[in-house]
Amino acid sequence: MGEKLSFHSSVKFGDIFIPSHDTTDSGESDPDLDVPPSSSSLASTEGEDDSEDPGSGWIGRNGEVWFSTNAETTPFLQPARGVTPGPTCYAIARVQNIDSVFNLFFTEEMIDLIVSMTNLHGRRTMRNWTEMDSTNLHAYMGLLILAGVYRSRGESTHCLWDNRSGRFLAIFRATMSLSRFHEISRALRFDDKLQRPARHREDKLAPIRSLWEMWTHRLPLLFNPGKDDTEDEQLVPFKGRCSFRQYMPKKTAKYGLKIWVTADVGTSYAWMCDIYLGKTGNAAEVDQGKHVVMEMTEGLQGVTVTCDNFFTSYPLAQELLRKKIALVGTIRKNKPELPPNLVQAKGRPALSTVFAFTKNTTAVSYILKRGRNVILINTRHREAVVTEGPKKKPEIIADYNRCKGGVDNLDKVVGTYSCRSRTNRWPQTLFFNMVDVSAYNACVIFTAVDPSWNQAKLFRRRLFLEELGNSLVSATILRREHLPRAPVAASLVREIQSSAAVPPDTDPQTPAGTRSSEGKRGTCKWCRTKKKEQQSALASVVVGTLAKSIK
Repeated sequence: MGEKLSFHSSVKFGDIFIPSHDTTDSGESDPDLDVPPSSSSLASTEGEDDSEDPGSGWIGRNGEVWFSTNAETTPFLQPARGVTPGPTCYAIARVQNIDSVFNLFFTEEMIDLIVSMTNLHGRRTMRNWTEMDSTNLHAYMGLLILAGVYRSRGESTHCLWDNRSGRFLAIFRATMSLSRFHEISRALRFDDKLQRPARHREDKLAPIRSLWEMWTHRLPLLFNPGKDDTEDEQLVPFKGRCSFRQYMPKKTAKYGLKIWVTADVGTSYAWMCDIYLGKTGNAAEVDQGKHVVMEMTEGLQGVTVTCDNFFTSYPLAQELLRKKIALVGTIRKNKPELPPNLVQAKGRPALSTVFAFTKNTTAVSYILKRGRNVILINTRHREAVVTEGPKKKPEIIADYNRCKGGVDNLDKVVGTYSCRSRTNRWPQTLFFNMVDVSAYNACVIFTAVDPSWNQAKLFRRRLFLEELGNSLVSATILRREHLPRAPVAASLVREIQSSAAVPPDTDPQTPAGTRSSEGKRGTCKWCRTKKKEQQSALASVVVGTLAKSIK
C-alpha cells in the first residue's frame, strides 16, 4: 500500500492474528478534538532550533504555519471506544459450527434473492430448466470454495469432473453433474433483467445492488476492529465489459473492479467495503480520498486509521480528529499545507529526519537516500522520536510500516484460495469476491470464538475452507436419488448416505401441528428449529466422513 519504502518493516502474512478480547485503554477525550486547528510548533533533529518566529520556509502555500518544537502541542490521549475488539456478541451467540459462521454473511434473505432471480432467468432462457432451491445454491457455493482450496482458479471445470484425464475429484461428481454446475453458472442472476434498464440509468450497480447492500451491511455487524485499521483499495481482476472497470498499473491484475476497503490490521478482517463506480458526469473529482475515508470510517471511534498518499491530507486529519479518530499516512509533496523546508530534500544527508508540529498534528520528512525523501503526517505521535538502529527511522514511519498492510494482506490471503473463475459478466465476478471475503471473515470469527480449533496447525485457513465446502455440499449429497456413474463418486455417495441414515422413529414429512396416521403428535415450529440444529450436527458427522474419503 502506498509508496514502497525500502526501509519498511515486514508484515507477517499467511496466519491469522486474533486481537485480544481485553478492552482498549481508555482515557479522557483529546482536548483538541473539537477545537479548530491552530499553528503551534516545529522540531528538527538536525542543526540548532529555529526561533519562535517562523520564517517563510516553515509556512505552507495555503498559509499553514509550522514550528520547530512541540512545546505547545497538546499530548495525544486515546479516546474511549466502548467496544471490545473481536467478534460481536451478536456473532458469538450465533456461532455453532463452521457453516453457521458463513451463513452469518449470506443470510436466508440473500440466499432467497439469488435463488428466485436465478430461477426466473433460468425459466426465461433455458427450455429444460430444473428449479433450484437454497440447498442447490449452497452446494454450488461449496463447490466454488472447494475449487479454490484445490487451487483450480483459471482451470477448466472439466478437469475437476473428468475421471479419465485432468484432476478428478470425487466430491464434485458426488455433489452434482458438470452440466448442472454449468447450468447454474449460466443462469446465476441477482436481479430481474427485464426491470434493469430503468434502474441502470441511475445506478451502475443495478444488477447486484440489492445483494451488495445486504452483504456490506453484515460486515460491521459481526466484528469490532482493533485500535489500528487500514484504509486502501482492492482490485478484483476483471477484463470484460464494465462501465466502471479501472486500470491500476501498480496492481498485479492491472484491470478490474476497484473496491474501497477498511480492514483491521491485526486480522485483516474486511470491516467495510464500497465499490467505486467511476466519476459522476464530466466534472473532476475533488478531495476524493478525503470523502472516501470519511465514509469508510463511519461508526468508528477511538481508533487509528493508516492510509497511503492517495487519501492523506491535512484537512482529512483535522476532520478525523473531530470524529475521535487518529490518522497516520504518507502525503504527497505537492500538498499546499506542507512547508518548503519539509519538502526540500536537496543538500540533506541520508537518514536525516525533520519534524514539524502544529497544535494537534506532526509531520516528518525522512531521507531514504540522498536527494529522496518521504513525508508522513499523523495526529497520534506528537513527539520527535527516532528509533534506534542503523537507519534511524522515525517512530511514525515504523508505526506506518506496521499498520499499512491490512488490506494488502487481505488481498493476499483471499487470492491464495480464491473461488474466482473465468466469466464475462462482472456481477458474477463481484459475487465470487463476496464469497472469498466472506469465507475469510468467517474464518477470522470462528478462530476467535474457538481459538483451540486446530491451533497447532500452520494451515488452519485451508482446513477451515475445506471443511466449510464439505459442509455446504453435504445436504445435496444426502438427498441425491441417482448415483453418479463414476465408481469412486458413487461409493462416496453411498458411504455418506448410509452414515447419515435418519432414525426410524422420526417422520420429517409430518406437518407441524398435526397428528400422523399412527396418532403421534406433529412437530411444532420451535422443535423444527431444534431439529435443524440436530441436522446441522449430523452434517458435521457427514463432513468428517467426507474428509476421510477424500484423503
